[in-house]
Amino acid sequence: MKLSGWGRYPVADCALSAPRDDAALAALLAEGTPLIARGNGRAYGDSALNRQRTVSTRHFNRMLDFDTKTGVLTAEAGVLLGDVIAAFLPHGWFPAVTPGTRFVSLGGMAAANVHGKNHHLDGGFRNFVDWVEVMGEDGTVTRASRDENPDLFDWTLGGMGLTGVILRLAMRLRRVETGWIRQRAIAAPDLSAAMAAFEAGHDAPYSVAWIDCLSSGARLGRSVVMLGEHAPLDHLPTRFRRLPYGPPPKRGRSMPFNAPGFALNRWTVSAFNALYYRMGARKAGTTYVPWDSYFYPLDSVLGWNRIYGRRGFIQFQCVLPEGAAREGLTALLKTIAAAGQGSFLAVLKKMGADGGRFSFPMPGYTLALDFPVTDKVLTLMDELDRITLDHEGRFYLAKDARLRPETLHTADPRAGEFASMRRQTGAAPAFASLQSERLGL
Repeated sequence: MKLSGWGRYPVADCALSAPRDDAALAALLAEGTPLIARGNGRAYGDSALNRQRTVSTRHFNRMLDFDTKTGVLTAEAGVLLGDVIAAFLPHGWFPAVTPGTRFVSLGGMAAANVHGKNHHLDGGFRNFVDWVEVMGEDGTVTRASRDENPDLFDWTLGGMGLTGVILRLAMRLRRVETGWIRQRAIAAPDLSAAMAAFEAGHDAPYSVAWIDCLSSGARLGRSVVMLGEHAPLDHLPTRFRRLPYGPPPKRGRSMPFNAPGFALNRWTVSAFNALYYRMGARKAGTTYVPWDSYFYPLDSVLGWNRIYGRRGFIQFQCVLPEGAAREGLTALLKTIAAAGQGSFLAVLKKMGADGGRFSFPMPGYTLALDFPVTDKVLTLMDELDRITLDHEGRFYLAKDARLRPETLHTADPRAGEFASMRRQTGAAPAFASLQSERLGL
């Protein structure tokens, strides 16, 4: 069947299998055809696509155990993050790290070592995973943790499914008193002000900014910075206390069709950005917002990827080290504004230290931008790659659909070490994706 990532680019004809248990998966591996696991298809590009054998983990969808004292959840890889929240938030537990959608599988979170709005303080998902169970090329299931098979643990968390098929994991949830987020919104008139807001708000558990990538001159990088924390029960306004864990997530409205290609252009995106900034400036200050609005604003629009039209979209996401971040972000934003290829889903976050042998983050700032697929955008992406390399940045493989191998290996010498490890362990001929083939992993 035809499959794609969430960006709907590229689209590939893939042989799809959906084994129901470990034995069925081992039988597929015994056939000797390279394969890649696929959770809920929320990686943006081609990291969960293999033309010969793509393996859906949708039947590995059980929560197996929960320790009410420690908050450790044992679950299969196909469980969705949203199901974890639905089951445990009413009892006062919330994911310690969450990406920008609740429709991602736990196995996918581990494979990408996802990060959230709290990375500057807490690091990535890996820091809250106690162990993973991985099926290797010979069908053997190995448990890996920091103490048991630590190399496999460190390569798997961030290894994009290329060390084996993640079957199960144990993850720690965080105790919370409410499902409300106390948010402080700051209208930053330029990039310097936005970065100053991040630095001043470093102790805030969560921080993120929407950034206007088409503004220029004195308004270059103007942003709305949103600092957040889980609200204690006794701080909640009285009207919210009858629903301490917040209202149920909003029923998503559906994007029923592909938007026409001309709908997203410099003028419409500029108008949207100007309106969004003005609205953010008017709402600056402290408010209480439901958890789903703060963490997953796009989940309220089902099929929002259709906004970019039939050809799909690509996301550019890099992280720049602290010492080069201001100069690098300025160069990226100037280049985007000059090209007129604006993104209305542009996000800036502060990053902290991270473990793992092949994880994306490092201390600094990460910028993520969505663009509709056009020839001009693909040319722009090459220029953004060059700027990232000039400032010693890295690229996020969970969002990638078009990097060149030389770009990745120049940016991150660990890619060569990762490829070498895969050859030495025998993982390379058994586990492959379109992305790993494209990038020489």
